[in-house]
Amino acid sequence: MTGATTKDRIAARFAALKARGDAGLVTFTMAGDPDPETSLEILKGLPAAGADIIELGMPFSDPMADGPAIQASGQRALKAGQTLLKTLDMVARFRDGDAETPVVLMGYYNPIYVMGVDVFLEKARAAGVDGLIIVDLPPEEDDELCRPALAQGLHFIRLATPTTDDKRLPAVLANASGFLYYVSIAGITGAKGAEAGAVADAVARLRHHTDLPIAVGFGIKTPADAGAIGAVADAAVVGSAIVNTVAAHLDAQGRAGTDTQRAVLDFVHQLKDGITRHRK
Repeated sequence: MTGATTKDRIAARFAALKARGDAGLVTFTMAGDPDPETSLEILKGLPAAGADIIELGMPFSDPMADGPAIQASGQRALKAGQTLLKTLDMVARFRDGDAETPVVLMGYYNPIYVMGVDVFLEKARAAGVDGLIIVDLPPEEDDELCRPALAQGLHFIRLATPTTDDKRLPAVLANASGFLYYVSIAGITGAKGAEAGAVADAVARLRHHTDLPIAVGFGIKTPADAGAIGAVADAAVVGSAIVNTVAAHLDAQGRAGTDTQRAVLDFVHQLKDGITRHRK
């Protein structure tokens, strides 16, 4: 089965959220963590648990922008044999049962470069990938992957940070699509918490520059955090807290336990409930 489609799942999902006055929950899990089978089952369960958009990490051996939690998840995945090809196959298998939930691949350029950009984009589109977040490709390198991805109908989602000033924003937004990912704190993933007041000010500023939906991530650790961010942004992005939940439910040998999948999906449900209750 092919997951390729001309439907813009990301736009459709944000439109549906707006129509019902809700903010979205964007979840991050690492493909292959803690093993391919458990990872796939978690992936398949995320939409029913409350994930509106799924970010799926592409494991990489040198994840320079990630904190300890996501670094560890990537190492677990690589140890379990996860590859970029297996990650694309995971998306295709997810699409066998879900044609609506947007899936965005997040990671670093090196594995894509090794595979070959044209080959990667063809396989990603065929698998049913909706967009890419590549953290180590700045706008000055858009010819490498961004423009080819857009030409293939894949969104290229940009990151903005507290240090992205008004002079820099036009370059960041020039070829951005899907949504804008606002990194609420300076530094690596999983660091200090996000502050809703500062985020509200930043989102208001960004809205003067773009009509794209704005999703806010980094430092969102609890359902209350997610609710506070969802009140001022179009979506809250949660990653480190989810992969920490995976890690907390592994046995002494680092293997999935009988409750690993359930614990992760229960936590995602709580996150979405935090957003929904805060919006009411």
